[in-house]
Amino acid sequence: MPDVAANPGSTWLLVGGALSVAAALLHIACIFGGPDWYRFFGAGEGMARAAARGDWTPTLITLAISAVLTVWAAYAFSGAGALPRLPLLRTGLVTITAIYLVRALIFVPLHLWRPQHSDSFAIWSSLIVLLYGTVHAIGTIKAWRYLTS
Repeated sequence: MPDVAANPGSTWLLVGGALSVAAALLHIACIFGGPDWYRFFGAGEGMARAAARGDWTPTLITLAISAVLTVWAAYAFSGAGALPRLPLLRTGLVTITAIYLVRALIFVPLHLWRPQHSDSFAIWSSLIVLLYGTVHAIGTIKAWRYLTS
């Protein structure tokens, strides 16, 4: 395992991993929080109503998202050297970073195309994932040469 202290991207990737863990935990909290939590966190009225009916679909979707975010956290921690090296580490970190940044930046053209869908959740969630993507990008760039060994 590479020396975490020697990797200049470690701190950034550790923070990125912690952010992904926090997002995964918030998704799990929505399951326990019920329909009001789904509404508050922007899952949409359909998901909230389905949760209120006891439908398993919101739970399964939310668990899947949480699982993906947990894997993303593991990749960030691996890139920081805090976990053993995961397969396709560079590719994984670049892909995760790209997904976060595309998710953040897609808001701009969508807002121009359909401004009626631009509510406070859309703005805040885009800013949050922009932060996530930026942290991952900086960490990945700074750790790049350490991601090969």
